[in-house]
Amino acid sequence: MKKNKDSFYDNRVVFKPWGYEYTIYRNKRVAVTFVNIKYKHKTSLHSHPNKLTGFIVLNGNAMIQHGIYKENSWIYPPVARLVLRPGLFHSIEATSKKGVQVLEIETPVNKNDLVRFQDKYGRQHKPYEGKIFTKTIDKKNMNKNYFTFNKRSKKIQKFYVKNTIISLERLKSFKSFKKNDQSSAAILEGDLADKKGRSVIKVGEVVRTSTLRILSDAFKLKKKFTIIRVSKSK
Repeated sequence: MKKNKDSFYDNRVVFKPWGYEYTIYRNKRVAVTFVNIKYKHKTSLHSHPNKLTGFIVLNGNAMIQHGIYKENSWIYPPVARLVLRPGLFHSIEATSKKGVQVLEIETPVNKNDLVRFQDKYGRQHKPYEGKIFTKTIDKKNMNKNYFTFNKRSKKIQKFYVKNTIISLERLKSFKSFKKNDQSSAAILEGDLADKKGRSVIKVGEVVRTSTLRILSDAFKLKKKFTIIRVSKSK
């Protein structure tokens, strides 16, 4: 079996001029990346021609530009979410003094599906960072400074990042969710469909958790769901 090239980035932190990022979860269809951006720094204005891209803000305020025009920029606080169609140029800037932490959800998985248009660090037209920009995360640092989810575990896994809780949950239904739940969820496995089998929520979507609860009254889960859920800590 041919090895997935993106598996190279498992258990590695990728250093960027604006901060760093690393994969916290990956399967055959979707990858979730923890992104840390320093204050007043921002990612390149880039696009993913073939990938659906979603974001959930964890901490700090993120200014996200939609498209190539700066005026199409909005501030997103914790635990705001956003989904961008394939091919749409975008960038994220940290407007908080302590920086911003964001989850990026991408499907299909392909690190090289990247086109940079503008970059304040001179990386325009360059590909995704290679080996020289990465460092293996050893077990000691994994527990201390980084975290990843165990795909094989059937238990709810939780990590606390400042004022938010990030949890990996496997679900048979959404009945436990409240219809006024303000947390955000990224779909990693599963499908919510109508009687004809047409998907209304599928892998890679990022939605308010309450949306899953409301839609589950009208549509059925075709498969067990796995989600990453982000909520504010009390």
